[in-house]
Amino acid sequence: MTRLFESPRCRQRAPVRRRTAPSARGLLAGLTVAWLSIGAAAAQGWPSRPVKLLVPLAAGSTADIVSRTVGNELSAALGQPVVVENKAGAGGTIAMAELARAAPDGYTISFASQGTLVFNQALYSRPGYDSLKDFAPIALVGGVSNVMIVHPSNPATSATDVIAEAKAKPGVLTFSSGGSGTSHHLSGVLFGQMTGTNLLHIPYKGAPQGILAVMSGEVNMGFFNTPTVLSQIKDGRLKALAVTSLEPSPLLPSLPPLARSAVPGYEVNTWFGFVAPAATPPEVIARLNREIVKILGQPAVRDRLAGQGFELNAPTQPEAFGKLIRDDLGKWVPIVKASGAKVD
Repeated sequence: MTRLFESPRCRQRAPVRRRTAPSARGLLAGLTVAWLSIGAAAAQGWPSRPVKLLVPLAAGSTADIVSRTVGNELSAALGQPVVVENKAGAGGTIAMAELARAAPDGYTISFASQGTLVFNQALYSRPGYDSLKDFAPIALVGGVSNVMIVHPSNPATSATDVIAEAKAKPGVLTFSSGGSGTSHHLSGVLFGQMTGTNLLHIPYKGAPQGILAVMSGEVNMGFFNTPTVLSQIKDGRLKALAVTSLEPSPLLPSLPPLARSAVPGYEVNTWFGFVAPAATPPEVIARLNREIVKILGQPAVRDRLAGQGFELNAPTQPEAFGKLIRDDLGKWVPIVKASGAKVD
């Protein structure tokens, strides 16, 4: 029996279309495309305001010299001020942890070195960042060796003399650094490890303070970047005994490498470059890489940095810099952990 007002057509069941929830993969793909679109749009107008360049070490340090030299030229290239901000302390972990937390928009970048990206991952149980996950490599700049220095009144005339004294007085001889986890610190750790000596590490707030401690006789020795102690060596306020690179330094050609004079196989030749927070738009990273490579190709800049003891690298793409970081983590972390060195 047909119900009132019901036609036979209405009694036929219409097909039902069911809405299916998007798959997780599809949702992720959509979000990724949206994020990339937003990032690309933002990158097109970059930079529209000043860029902050963090320096993990104190003013006057190697990191500071390189950062200010490149930063000044980068300001002109980008058409926006590049503001250098020194964030010294804790072996560079303060600045690098800040960078890891910064917005990935290209307005905060940082100087980075083998010390901050590699050594600290082994020296600190909680450095506050993961070098592979938290940063996007921009450009590798170059490297620098350290110099083993003592006070001019120190009777030692070679690294061999220091080793003999250290073995005669275990735990008595001191060496300074610009902070725990710096290349200055690890140079001393490696020296003690490879010579079987026990040196006492005295960390300072920055390289200038650590160098001053050697000059004043407050500590027995130090291992500092060539550019930061060159003038003091030349005017006799410091005595240089050896360099930490495998080859002699062009600035101190008569000074023997530790590897040749006293500690076979010893080498600390720190590299450095610039990084940004992870997820910084690729277009921004590519632009920064191009500009920095151009800057390092300028004869005036190359001469200025080379004259201060820096060995500049050939142009390097971000991917190659990233591979160097991964390779060095694989090499150095086991060495540092085996030494037992910790700075926590």
